Amino acid sequence: MRLWNDRRLRLSLTGLGAQYLLALLAVGAFSVNTGNNLLYLVFSLMLGLFLVSGILSRRALRDLRILGVDEGNLFARVRGGLRLRLEDGAHGRVRGLELHLSLDRGRVEPGFLGTAPRQGEATVVLHARAEQRGWTRLGTLELRTQFPFGLLEKSRFLQLDQPILVLPHPRTPPAQPAGWRGEGHRTQPQPGSSSPEGARPLRLGDPPARMHWKRTAQRREPWVRTFEEERPLGLHLRLNQDAWAPGRPFERELERLSGAILQARLQKREVSLELHGTGGAREIRGHTPCWRALALAEATGRGTDQEASRSEVH
Repeated sequence: MRLWNDRRLRLSLTGLGAQYLLALLAVGAFSVNTGNNLLYLVFSLMLGLFLVSGILSRRALRDLRILGVDEGNLFARVRGGLRLRLEDGAHGRVRGLELHLSLDRGRVEPGFLGTAPRQGEATVVLHARAEQRGWTRLGTLELRTQFPFGLLEKSRFLQLDQPILVLPHPRTPPAQPAGWRGEGHRTQPQPGSSSPEGARPLRLGDPPARMHWKRTAQRREPWVRTFEEERPLGLHLRLNQDAWAPGRPFERELERLSGAILQARLQKREVSLELHGTGGAREIRGHTPCWRALALAEATGRGTDQEASRSEVH
C-alpha cells in the first residue's frame, strides 16, 4: 500500500498492527451497538494512538540525505565495511531506522540509526560481502522503521547508484623456502642508537642475542625483541598479464598477490607492483594503489610461464 503520492514511501501493517486494528474495530462495533460512552472513549484513544504511530514513524524518515559511501578496502568473499554518510537535518530526533542497501553481485547486512546526531552528519557502518573482484554498483538504500509502537512499518527508498571497486580476495601466500631471496632478514636497522620497543615471534635470520626470554617462557615459543629504529624491508611484486590466460588460475594468482600485500601491510612494509601488459610496463607503489591495480588487472595471454609473477624483498 502506497503512502500518499510519494513513490519513495511505502506503508505496511505489522502483525502487531493487524491485531491492534482488529481490536480497534471490535471496540468501535461494540460502542456503536451498546451506545456506551466509555467504549466510545476507549475507541477514540485507540484510534488516536494508531494515528500518532503513523505520524511519528513518518516523521522519523524525513530530513535525511545521502552524502556518499566510503568503500575503504572491500575484498571479494570477505566481510568488509562500507561507511555510509548521511546528512541529518533533525538534531537529536529519535529515528529507529533499519538501513538496507542493495549491492550487485553481493550482499550488505542491515545497519541501524537510532538517534539523529546533533552535529548534522550521521555515519553508519554497513557490513558487506562481494562475490567477485572489480567494479560493482551500490543500488537502492531503504530506510525502514516501526517506530514508535511497532504497529506500522514505513519504508523510504533513496537511489544511491554508486560504483565501488572490490579488491581481490587476499589469499594467504605459501611459506617461502629458506633459500628464497631476502627471506633471511625482515628488518634493517637504521644508523644510530636503538632502544627496545616490544617483542614479536622469532623469524628466520633473527640473531640469538635479541631473544626475549621472558616472553618466550610466557608464550612457550621463541620471541625476540624489536627496536624503535628498525626499518621494515619492502616487498616488490611483479605480474605479467600477457603470460596469463583468463580463468581461475589467473584469479588465484591475483589472490596470492593480494594476500602478500596484506601481509606486508600488517608487517608495516612498503610494497611496489611491477605490472606488465599490452600497454607496456608500469610500477605502482603503496598498498591501496597496488590492490586497486590488481582489482582491475585483466589476463591478455594464452598461458603461464615461470616469469609470469614474482615476489621479492628488497
